[in-house]
Amino acid sequence: MAGEPQADCLFCKIVAGSVPATVVRETETTVAFRDINPQAPTHVLVIPKLHYPDAASLAAAEPAVVADILREAGRIAADEKIDDHGYRVVFNTGAGAGQTVFHAHLHVLGGRGLQWPPG
Repeated sequence: MAGEPQADCLFCKIVAGSVPATVVRETETTVAFRDINPQAPTHVLVIPKLHYPDAASLAAAEPAVVADILREAGRIAADEKIDDHGYRVVFNTGAGAGQTVFHAHLHVLGGRGLQWPPG
């Protein structure tokens, strides 16, 4: 069921503490940790503690949690000292967009030039 932990979800296991991660911030509704395959000097994932498969389903069910995720992205950028130089936030939604873990998550990327268009 949406919103409930899923036994086969890597990110649910990180939230539960059964899979290790390098956590950089945690709130009542979110966990933020370093990506294991960073694409920039700063590459942090911000996830909701609730399980939703993608950003669209999370936004439809829990819009306040989406705001929490974006707020945390800004705090992470400040903590990582990339807020003055610019950073990118990305929700990949669906396999065709590069989503590989089907638990909504936001990428915070910075610390190098980020070209447009991406990919």
